[in-house]
Amino acid sequence: EYAEFLHCKSKKFTDFDEVRQEIEAETDRVTGTNKGISPVPINLRVYSPHVLNLTLIDLPGITKVPVGDQPQDIEFQIRDMILQFISRESSLILAVTPANMDLANSDALKMAKEVDPQGLRTIGVITKLDLMDEGTDARDVLENKLLPLRRGYIGVVNRSQKDIDGKKDIRAALAAERKFFLSHPAYRHMAERMGTPHLQRVLNQQLTNHIRESLPSLRSKLQSQLLSLEKEVEEYKNFRPDDPARKTKALLQMVQQFGVDFEKRIEGSGDQVDTLELSGGARINRIFHERFPFELVKMEFDEKDLRREISYAIKNIHGVTGLFTPDLAFEAIVKKQVVKLKEPCLKCVDLVIQELINTVRQCTSKV
Repeated sequence: EYAEFLHCKSKKFTDFDEVRQEIEAETDRVTGTNKGISPVPINLRVYSPHVLNLTLIDLPGITKVPVGDQPQDIEFQIRDMILQFISRESSLILAVTPANMDLANSDALKMAKEVDPQGLRTIGVITKLDLMDEGTDARDVLENKLLPLRRGYIGVVNRSQKDIDGKKDIRAALAAERKFFLSHPAYRHMAERMGTPHLQRVLNQQLTNHIRESLPSLRSKLQSQLLSLEKEVEEYKNFRPDDPARKTKALLQMVQQFGVDFEKRIEGSGDQVDTLELSGGARINRIFHERFPFELVKMEFDEKDLRREISYAIKNIHGVTGLFTPDLAFEAIVKKQVVKLKEPCLKCVDLVIQELINTVRQCTSKV
């Protein structure tokens, strides 16, 4: 009876030629006048006692070669746009393929299979049955034998461009479609399951069932979201941003978080794992177990000299009357050797401090 567009809500369209013109005009307004595309849908509502409750999203066909103002990557842009819509578990996919084209080459079916490999939410539609070469028919496809889909295929015969230009009435087109199926030897036996009116009924029924199946999971999802939001609301009920106690608490939380982050980085159980270089605890571990031993190995001493030093130390400690070798000789020699360890140790400490500073810096970036 009449139609409304979302972009011009106040206006009611009763002439459907005007509706067609408005679709083209809005497309040009959004995408330019030379075959551009946009992922923003044009919303059209049709009100009539003769139509069923259905929401249809008409997506563009895959363009292989850019024309007009279309960008070079038009094919990928359209693919992404289509996938955005058909990937949703809650949507049914209406895969439309012309009968005069090989079904195995159908872009619609190929993309539907990508997101719905089981074929659980894909409905096949075969158009242009009246344009097939003489002696060929799509009977195997329509009987769901060639490329089976769980929800099957429905054949339709639409108005040609000539019919549209000649303003052929939709009722007359539907009558002609019915006549085509009833009189065609290959489709006569399944004429009741073919045609646009049957497609409408099937879509309405399947969409209703699909909504009924999807509702429980949708409801539980919404309930869990609602619960978490209510929890959050509860937390902020008495929230006063200028309350000093609130500020103290926030600061304490930040300091605690900093402590936790630092500990995680040192222990190696952080939420973000660096895949490019060693950092935090791993680097410190490496300093202790590889760098430090390497520095120690580099230290050189001559055993001959050491033995001579030990001998002098013992003699010097004995003095004139020594019976026993006191600990002093041992201490004197060991002290001299231990002093040599000081430099590698300090080097190691410096490296560890440097790494700890880096770790602190990484943790403070959050604060």
